[in-house]
Amino acid sequence: TVPMINTILKYGLISVVLILLQILVLNNIQFSGYVNPYVYIMIILILPSLTPSWLILLIAFFTGLVIDLFFGSPGMHASATLIAGFARPFVLRIIAPRDGYDPGSSLSMASYGFRWFVIYATTIVLIHHTSLFFIEVFRFTDFFRTILRIILSSIFTLAFILLIEYYRKGR
Repeated sequence: TVPMINTILKYGLISVVLILLQILVLNNIQFSGYVNPYVYIMIILILPSLTPSWLILLIAFFTGLVIDLFFGSPGMHASATLIAGFARPFVLRIIAPRDGYDPGSSLSMASYGFRWFVIYATTIVLIHHTSLFFIEVFRFTDFFRTILRIILSSIFTLAFILLIEYYRKGR
């Protein structure tokens, strides 16, 4: 029971820090409407591989809902984060290491290596950002502008996630 409580506290603290970073710092970064880094998606990325799907969906929904409350976006982040959380088990199955996932480890660069983590994070971030930006515009008339926003925001989001992951790896 103690390791489980420690795990819950650890991921709870990481979640609070990522949400605060998103709201207080990254929410203010916007380059001509094309670049919006959303590192809060890292909450879904780093959960342990054995986390039940229903719990991932709950965490994803409530994470997105908290972001929506601060951004004033009615359900857009909750929807996009829920879609990313739903896709996570499928992505993990597709990119699983040869020996499978270690039950006790978190899904991190330290545990599975740089290449694996970049593929994993890129896939989830692209799913999230594609959902988010197309929900936001809710039409295909600005298709190429939306694709450009997805690509640029994904690059910046991944850069921030990799920086955070390098910091976590160093500890």
